Amino acid sequence: MDEALLRAVVPTVIGVLGRRGADFAAAEDAVQEALVEAVRVWPADPPRDPQGWLVTVAWRKFLDAVRADSSRRRRELRVDEEPAPGPAEVVDDTLRLYFLCAHPSLSPASAVALTLRAVGGLTTRQIAQAYLVPEATMAQRISRAKKTVSGVRFDRHGDLATVLRVLYLVFNEGYSGDVDLVVEAVRLTRQLAAMTDDEEVAGLLALMLLHSARRPARTRADGSLVTLAEQDRRLWDTRLIAEGVDVLQAALARDRLGEYQAQAAVAALHADARTAEETDWVQIVEWYDELVRLTGSPVARLNRAVAVGEADGPRAGLAALAELDPTLPRATAVSAYLHERDGDRVMAARLYAEAARAATDLPERDHLTRQAARLNAGLRS
Repeated sequence: MDEALLRAVVPTVIGVLGRRGADFAAAEDAVQEALVEAVRVWPADPPRDPQGWLVTVAWRKFLDAVRADSSRRRRELRVDEEPAPGPAEVVDDTLRLYFLCAHPSLSPASAVALTLRAVGGLTTRQIAQAYLVPEATMAQRISRAKKTVSGVRFDRHGDLATVLRVLYLVFNEGYSGDVDLVVEAVRLTRQLAAMTDDEEVAGLLALMLLHSARRPARTRADGSLVTLAEQDRRLWDTRLIAEGVDVLQAALARDRLGEYQAQAAVAALHADARTAEETDWVQIVEWYDELVRLTGSPVARLNRAVAVGEADGPRAGLAALAELDPTLPRATAVSAYLHERDGDRVMAARLYAEAARAATDLPERDHLTRQAARLNAGLRS
């Protein structure tokens, strides 16, 4: 059975049920039940019109649920006539669902889970595995999110910036379980880019493609992290790099710069360097200046300090770092790196160990611990 096809038609099927009278929560539940039925039936008896089949079965599931709920008698009268089976309406509701799932009253975690479920077509089990939480916990999170948006109309105007933040969060979660969230984020962002003519959507897609291109070189066989400078660039996916650069250049040509385009420009400069030593750090600092101007983000300022340290020397980087809040995540690790480059290995070892103790990500903690051990071993020899 074609799981990609199932995921692609889910938003449209939810939208059809919404226009027939179902609220979002009821429509989404009915579609999930229809998907379970599809998994059972389709291998032996595949339908000619998969989308139409899902619409018909999901609508019946919805009506069954309405009829079983005595407190919804009035609603039952409104929706009791079942449309005749046949081809589904050709309306793309995906964009509407993006905005619905990025409702401002939802927490980022809930918005991400609801997007993966309603737009991505993933099951609760798959989402739970990807986020390494119990399925019951994820089910509760999705249920609360659906209740929050259950009264929102399908034709509401949404905030594209919020949708992009949700997709960015999905991408940054990485991957685990049987669902690769990086691949899923790229798929969803491609989908959004095909439906909108927005430079920042293109910028986010370019950023994802350029970062995805480096994934094969980011970890060793034992799962340990490989820093950007140490990566084997022969492992980078040149096809994704070329696509990402093309998408970015088309967006930048429209001269409406946004934060995702600026981040993608930094990634493109890294991808353009054949070796770490050939990296154009001066241009990267300039792009971080733009990013700081656009967002004022402390993370952007921290990354700028690293770039300044590469472009103008470690002491210039430390001076830029001194202007930032020392409690920022990764600030201690950056300080350790810049102190090592400046020749202060004692301070660097101490800071690497301190950063390792504060790290919440296991691979990052192991990497920082190894850095501290490496320096301490050198100091003893």
